[in-house]
Amino acid sequence: MMDFEKNIILENEIVKLLPLQHTHIEDLRLFSENEPELWKYSLMTAAGIDNLEKYINKALSDRKKETSYPFVVFDKKYNTIVGSTRFYDFQKAHKTIQLGYTWYGNKYQGTGINKNCKFLMLNYAFENLKLERVEFRADATNNRSIAAMKSIGCTVEGILRSNCKAQVGRRDSIILSILKNEWKQKLKNNLLNKIQNLKP
Repeated sequence: MMDFEKNIILENEIVKLLPLQHTHIEDLRLFSENEPELWKYSLMTAAGIDNLEKYINKALSDRKKETSYPFVVFDKKYNTIVGSTRFYDFQKAHKTIQLGYTWYGNKYQGTGINKNCKFLMLNYAFENLKLERVEFRADATNNRSIAAMKSIGCTVEGILRSNCKAQVGRRDSIILSILKNEWKQKLKNNLLNKIQNLKP
C-alpha cells in the first residue's frame, strides 16, 4: 500500500489518533485561546481563534491534495482531545514523508502521550505505507522538541541554515530521520519497550 486511506484511525490502549475535522475547532479552542506559547516555534501559529481556523483550513486543504494527513490526539486516560499531529510532505515517488506539526496542551506534555503517538505513526508509515524514510524537522533552538525526537531514536542529519520564514524573521531548521531498516531492526522494539515502561 502506498496511499493514505480515507479515514485513518491509529490507536492503542493509551491514545487514539483521529482524522482532523473542521468541527474539532471547538475541541482545540481552549488551547488556542489559553496556551498561545504552544506555537512559539511553529511555522504556522494556531494561537487565537482566527489563527486556529486558518491552521485547520490549511491542514484540511493539504489533505485534499494528498500530501498531508492531520490528526487530533485523543488521550484515553483523560478521555479528551489533547493536541494535534500530522503526516506531511508525502513524497510518493521517493517513498518518504515528514512527521510533525505536533503539539499537546501543557497538562499532557511529558505524560508519554508523544511516544505513543510517534510509535503508531511510525509503524503506519513503515508497515502500511511501505515508506523508506520518515523525516522530522524543528526550529534548531527548540531544545525540548529536539530531545523528544532523539528519545524515539531519530538520527540528527544536520542544520538547514535560514531555510524558511518563521513567525518573526527566519529560522534555522534541524533535520532528523528514521530509515525503514533502522525501524525494523531496532527502533520499533526500543520505542515499544519505552512505552511499556511508562505504564503505571
